Amino acid sequence: MSLENPPAGDATTPDVDHDVAEHVCRELTDYLRVRVRECSELDPAISEAAEEVSEFVLRGGKRIRPTFAWWGWRAAGGEERDRDAGSMLRAASALELIQACALIHDDLIDDSATRRGRPTVHVRFAATHRRNGYTGTPEHFGLAAAVLLGDLALSWADDMLHSAGLPQDSLERALEPWRSMRTEVLAGQYLDMLGQARADESPESALRIDQLKSASYTVERPLQFGARVGGADPATVSTLRGFGADIGIAFQLRDDLLGVFGDPEITGKPAGDDLREGKRTVLVAEGMLRARQQHDEAAARLLSSALGDSELTRPRVELVQEALIRLGAVEAVERRIDELTESAMSALQTDVLAEPAATRLKELAITVTDRSR
Repeated sequence: MSLENPPAGDATTPDVDHDVAEHVCRELTDYLRVRVRECSELDPAISEAAEEVSEFVLRGGKRIRPTFAWWGWRAAGGEERDRDAGSMLRAASALELIQACALIHDDLIDDSATRRGRPTVHVRFAATHRRNGYTGTPEHFGLAAAVLLGDLALSWADDMLHSAGLPQDSLERALEPWRSMRTEVLAGQYLDMLGQARADESPESALRIDQLKSASYTVERPLQFGARVGGADPATVSTLRGFGADIGIAFQLRDDLLGVFGDPEITGKPAGDDLREGKRTVLVAEGMLRARQQHDEAAARLLSSALGDSELTRPRVELVQEALIRLGAVEAVERRIDELTESAMSALQTDVLAEPAATRLKELAITVTDRSR
């Protein structure tokens, strides 16, 4: 199967709207099967490594980014039965490969042990090194493998976009948000790393990282991407970006809460894992600020000592949870989520968006900011 002429699939059938994620999974399965087969022609070891990328992409995730991209396209007037609907779905699916790159590298930077309930990529390759008795250190081998496989996912993302079959003018319009999104997520990751090195505890810095590292490439840019593919006018693009910026930050703030309070059965990570990784989230920053303002030295010491403690126990996580609630940090973050969601909903009170996109975007806003399921 040629990547220059990808299969049309069933993207033009009228059921994509009802389950975008399912159709995205099909597109990714078809695409990755070809790429892994290509790697098998190079060397069996490369095929095994490429299969790891494929499994990582296909075994989990809610396909949030392609879903927002699809509805950005629908908001611009795209229809399920349009000739270009299949190409749009494939182009949107490529966003999951950018996500895979970001997650593989993020887990490596944070030295995370698990992702979606399974060992992370660098941990899995370190284990392969130990099991086979290779020379050198398992940790370095795992690190190198994760860097390369994250890069491979990013390369495949570009390949999938350019081979999706979009008309040339649509592709050219899509490249503006595509390029911005890739730069912003890497910039946010760097600021996150820098903030940890500097021990920056300000809520403002944490919020800026959220804007770049998560909000932009999770909601705002995918919506813009889809809208630009669909040839949206400036008013439509502006409306979608305003909605996406607010919902994207609210999404990350909910993630911050789940990183400390989340059920491992839902998050796929141990409770308090963000604390062990030393993430200076808006939640933690609010807690630190309020501990100082309230002259609660015990809470300040607890938060400082827990942050970055890889051996943090469940009882100490519970103490941190209690402190964050008592200080009012949790309430402050919940309030900000509500305000951002309300602001985003207000942005949709316009007649510039084609239905059913406006209604579906309202539903998605609730889904991504209330992830108790």
